[in-house]
Amino acid sequence: MRKLITGRNLVTGAAVALPALFLPAALPAAGAAPERPDLAKLVTLKDVRAHLAAFQEIADYNGGHRAAGTQGYDVSVKYVVGRLRKAGLTPKVQKFTFPYWRERSEAVFARTAPSRKSYKLDEDFRTFAYSGSGDVTAPVTAVDVPSKGEGTSGCEKGDFKGFEKGSIALLQRGACTFETKAARAAAAGASAVVIYNKPGEKGPVSGTVTKPSRLPIVGPTYELGVDLVKAAKKKDGLRLRVKTDTVHGTTSSANVVADTERGDPGNVVVAGAHLDSVPAGPGINDNGTGAAVLLAIAGKIRELGKTGLRNRVRFAWWGAEEEGLRGSTHYVKSLPAAEREKIALNVNLDMLGSPNGIRAVYDGDNSTGGGTPAPAGSGAIEKMFRDYFKGRRLPVAESEFNGRSDYGPFIEKGIPSGGVATGAEGVKTAAEAKLFGGRAGKAYDPCYHAKCDRVQNVNLKLLDSNADGVAHVLQHLAETTVAVNGGARAALPGGRHALRLDALPLGPSYDPAWRGPYQVS
Repeated sequence: MRKLITGRNLVTGAAVALPALFLPAALPAAGAAPERPDLAKLVTLKDVRAHLAAFQEIADYNGGHRAAGTQGYDVSVKYVVGRLRKAGLTPKVQKFTFPYWRERSEAVFARTAPSRKSYKLDEDFRTFAYSGSGDVTAPVTAVDVPSKGEGTSGCEKGDFKGFEKGSIALLQRGACTFETKAARAAAAGASAVVIYNKPGEKGPVSGTVTKPSRLPIVGPTYELGVDLVKAAKKKDGLRLRVKTDTVHGTTSSANVVADTERGDPGNVVVAGAHLDSVPAGPGINDNGTGAAVLLAIAGKIRELGKTGLRNRVRFAWWGAEEEGLRGSTHYVKSLPAAEREKIALNVNLDMLGSPNGIRAVYDGDNSTGGGTPAPAGSGAIEKMFRDYFKGRRLPVAESEFNGRSDYGPFIEKGIPSGGVATGAEGVKTAAEAKLFGGRAGKAYDPCYHAKCDRVQNVNLKLLDSNADGVAHVLQHLAETTVAVNGGARAALPGGRHALRLDALPLGPSYDPAWRGPYQVS
């Protein structure tokens, strides 16, 4: 893997004068201290690909996936534990239980009158997480849907005044949670619920009603929803068929956590990636890539030695992320306050090799103005990634800091967080295609949450550079977190002993109402 480029003008490539601090030292004399290890060089793409191949094989022989609560996930845990032990680490398996929801067969959504048409799953509509089961064919009532823009459809009890019991409630997304809309519809006597997307949102709704519902609930695209509303308001009305086949209950999963032996246990750098896939596929990009990069780094980090591991590094593979960040949430909540305060920051790795992807660093300084408030220090982590990729002359975009991955539970407790991602179901813009290559107008990962998310789905070039960036940033943070939380060990000039700086208090605890993999409103 390539080293960080230094000592050149990044625009012209011409040599430039650098302060003495940044100039390479003279060659060491015989018997001098060895060259400082470079974790980005130690961790190779070959290492990462070997782990991806293992995750693929585990899925292939265990039902085609590695979803939490299944044999494929349990074998994945055993694989990670075995590799960590071989690397000289002592992993701990933290078990937990969580509510689950599954579709046993594909949902059906179709127009039955006055004309007939069947709609395509994932293209035209999706089933809401925690939808109930049922096979309903009934007339449709549009409930307080706006003529344009985003309204409050289904958010108020009064919206259902005059609603005919037994009919299908047709609602538009917006203003309140999906859970509220579904509960209002159920109370009014709806037989099924259809919540279509709002203007400006592409594709069908990937949503959750948070807790099990007795009604079938699906989410079409905005364009389809508008057509259905027009048909429902005509004299002849509209009849739809909504069929869902789901199951829910409680099951168990596990996190895998391993600390380096060296480093200050009072200043812990947590690096995490979720290990589970969705039931639809093996999850090699989502998130075998993050899990594999983390495992490759864990296998080489001891080579940094005592001087390179001034802070404790904690590696974590989270379970049941696809079920709503269950593993990372359990871990953070299970820590006593005193232990949480020892966590300096969290680095999150989720989808590092999307085939049509971009190189997006979490927007820790909130410069884009979107997302949720970032705990103090998150901007410093963003800059560390940016500086590394700039030195490699690699373009960088920003990923909204919204807590929709396993860093969400950490930022809720005010813990600085950062990371890098390459995109999921979102669509690449023309500007991004010009900057990163690939195809504009197409999804970053067309196999997101699908059966085709296999090894062949991974952009190895993008994965390689991201693995370098993560390794570089973690090496820096293992030496010092002073820019993030002020609590690092800093070497004094002149070769004196290291000075331990008292850890500054973490920032205020934020409650950003983070969204899990399924959106809640």
